[in-house]
Parts: sequence; structure tokens; C-alpha cells
Amino acid sequence: MMQRRDFLGTSLALAAGGALAQSNTKIARIVVPFAPGGVQDLLARAMSTELGLALGQTVIIENRPGAGGTVGTGYVAKSAPDSGAMVLGAASHNIAGTLYTKLSYDPQKDFAPMAHIGTADYVLMIHPDVPAKTAAEYIRYAKANPGKLNYATAGVGSATHLSMAYFNGLAGIDVVHVPLKATGEAINEVISGRAHAVIAASIGALAFAKDSRIRLIGVTSPKRSKYLPDVPTIAESGLPGYQFDSWFGLLGPAATPVAEINRVNAAMAKVLKDPVVLERLDKQGIEPLAMNNADFAKLLAVDYKRMAEVVKASGAKVE
Repeated sequence: MMQRRDFLGTSLALAAGGALAQSNTKIARIVVPFAPGGVQDLLARAMSTELGLALGQTVIIENRPGAGGTVGTGYVAKSAPDSGAMVLGAASHNIAGTLYTKLSYDPQKDFAPMAHIGTADYVLMIHPDVPAKTAAEYIRYAKANPGKLNYATAGVGSATHLSMAYFNGLAGIDVVHVPLKATGEAINEVISGRAHAVIAASIGALAFAKDSRIRLIGVTSPKRSKYLPDVPTIAESGLPGYQFDSWFGLLGPAATPVAEINRVNAAMAKVLKDPVVLERLDKQGIEPLAMNNADFAKLLAVDYKRMAEVVKASGAKVE
């Protein structure tokens, strides 16, 4: 059998002198509910070829952006269970359930967990003018100066907003929200001193780990980040119980047959052993983790409740 890898997204398996074990006439579709170039889009393209080879069929990527990811996600929710459509979901999938007052689907009931892919964490960064080197010191300073500190985000309802709003709520501090349009812009505001704090993806913060213009004081995950091992977790450095990270996984329509769910799950487990894919995910700051569907379903249920708390703490709502 001849195999070809195409990192740009379309996956092909070519047979020479024999038939594939699985028919290659049906196309599997990974729906990315955001525009090309984002985290989920790059992740889909990092492993779609290998997933196609493992499934023995063509895998294509469809970008269906709009309304914070709810357009593409809603499309998969309403797709036929034998359509081959799967959405590449992340924390935003469960966030939408509480953030949007009007949603055309139920993030839990309308989807079947197909395959968990991995996780990513975030880090709290502050301007050096803020006299704090730990989360505890930052909280004490904010409490002593209510309303005088601010934090920059990529916009209302973004992960950068909700993660920081959740932090403020648990800590009981009054910090002003400065919504911008992108995470990079938010980081630049902190570097310039126009903003005091930002929470951003750890992989994106690596470039600033030794930058004297910004200080990294705590990662948001329950354990230390492999990308920033010297930075303590927020929970251990001043705010017990705080956690904000993101899972990534494939979700199909709720009525997807169990046999198809198991087939995709087994294929993904195989893909997550491929050193080429693992290297790509590492460059994106994603820690790979294969998981059976029962465990993935439990993770989604727990995450849904946690993200509901995050959204409520932020006070954010989208009509």
C-alpha cells in the first residue's frame, strides 16, 4: 500500500494491489467552527492526514465560522448521524451553553463524544509595575487598590476574558475589563503598561518567559505546564481551587452509531502515537491524551459544569 501525507488537510490513502480494510468511498469531515489560522483549525490540519490513513478514508476540513463557533457547531448537531461530520470542539463548546442566551443546540445532549485529542493551558501575566510575583501577592495588591487595576482580553466571552473574570470572582477583587480584538493585542497592552494583566495560552507566552517587560506569575491548569515548568499553578501560588484549561476533541451528532464512534476513537488513539503528529501538537502547545469515550463523556460533563461557573462569575452574556 502506498501512503501520502499532506499537512494541508486533505487526507488520502491509496491502495496498490489490494482493497482497503475500510471503504474509502465515504468522506469524513472535520468541521472547524472558526476561521482558518486559529488554534482549532491548525490542530485539525496537524492530524487530519494521519487520521484519514488510520480510518482508511478521505478526511476533509470544513471551516464554518460565525457567532463564536456556534454556527459550525450547530451545523454538526443537525447533521445526519451517517454524514461523517464531526466538530473539533474545545472549551468554547461548553462555554457557549451558558454564555449564549439563545442557542440552537444543547452542547451536551446533541453530541456524541468521538475522540479526545489533548489539552492546553494558560498563564497569568502582569506588568512589572504591579508589585507582585505570585498570585497571592497580586490578589493582595488588587484588594488594597480596588478598581485601580485592569486586565486586557481578546474580547467579551473569549477565553482570555472568562479565565480572568473567573479568577477575579474567586479572589473577590475589583479589576477593570479592557476588551480588545485579539490575544496578541492584549499582551502588547500589558507589555506597554497600558494594561496590568492578561491571561493567555502558555504556548503563546513562551516568547515572553525571559522578557523583563512582562512577568509570568501562574499557570491556569491543575498541574504545572510542560512549556513553563518553572511557573507555579495559580492554585498553588495563591488561589486554591482555580482552574481554567481547554480540552480538544471530536464530537459527532448525538445519534452517531456506537460502532462508528468506536472506530473513530480507535483511529485517533493510533494517530496520537505518531511521532510526526506529536511533534506538530507540541509546537501548538497541546498535550496529547487519548481517552476512551466513556471517560471523554465524563470529562465533558464535568467541564460543562465548571465552565457554567466561569461564565456566571464573569457576568458575560451574548444574545
